[in-house]
Amino acid sequence: MTIALYARRKAWPLTGVTVRLRHSRVHADDCAECETKQGMLDRIEREIVVAGGLTEEQRSKLLEISNKCPVHRTLTSEINIRTTFAGEVR
Repeated sequence: MTIALYARRKAWPLTGVTVRLRHSRVHADDCAECETKQGMLDRIEREIVVAGGLTEEQRSKLLEISNKCPVHRTLTSEINIRTTFAGEVR
């Protein structure tokens, strides 16, 4: 969605975007670029396919923009989950 909105704002000839994700668990010591070095990590592999007569420069910019989308930023940041019981269902 972020890619499409950006391309539309720039009036670029983007006609479609497909994002494919693959999730796996890997040993931390098998991940050279990861900060965590112990235990298991979640790995998400992302493949983006864009359609339309885009230049290589436009495609590169869209890849940069994809890393700034709210979902990507949330998944790559530290996550703190706090859970409370809100009550009982009757």
